[in-house]
Amino acid sequence: MKLLALETATEACSVALWLDGEVRERFELAPRRHAELTLPWAEQLLAEAGVAKSQLDAIAIGRGPGAFTGVRLAVALGQGIALALDRPVVPVSTLAALALQAQGLRVLAAIDARMGEVYAAAFELRDGDAVALDAERVLPPDAVLLPDDAAGWHGVGTGFAAQGDALATRLASRFASIDAGALPHAADIARLAAAAFARGEAVAPEFAEPAYLRDNVALTIAEQQALRDANK
Repeated sequence: MKLLALETATEACSVALWLDGEVRERFELAPRRHAELTLPWAEQLLAEAGVAKSQLDAIAIGRGPGAFTGVRLAVALGQGIALALDRPVVPVSTLAALALQAQGLRVLAAIDARMGEVYAAAFELRDGDAVALDAERVLPPDAVLLPDDAAGWHGVGTGFAAQGDALATRLASRFASIDAGALPHAADIARLAAAAFARGEAVAPEFAEPAYLRDNVALTIAEQQALRDANK
């Protein structure tokens, strides 16, 4: 199975190629350059691997949550490539992909959502997959709860550094490790997508939907200031 994976939901930009279990990736911390880099990287990876676009079985996308423009870009590019090739799309949670970077069984993945909030979800890692233990949500760091009262959790993502490390500080006693610098990778999108594809979870391109979580993704300047003031 051959998959092309795109992940642009955060300040990191990455593209990966899954070739029957082998993963090749381009990754860079590149704020505001995602649109410039994504397609050329995809072309380079395919060329270096000697794989034609027509040989791809599906396109995998990091569907968010994350920055609105980044999530929209990955979904739009993935849909465009899939439509041109008449291939399905495999949408993958950006938080689930982030969770794969943890060195433990139970993981809380959190991404800084700005405006005093984080995107967060809990997962259990099983046989290379990230099984959701609760729903993805956007909320202030001091409102994040874990699904149980046990210790030994592992935290990953920039959400742990948001708002003065509020999340990491409040739940420190519950975590065995916290990596507040972790960012999602397309390689992990590809790994999760390969398993999802095998389970028959690919969809037609037009049914691939972004996960923005915020109902209003285009807040006015006044609304943004009100949120900032409320979270001071």
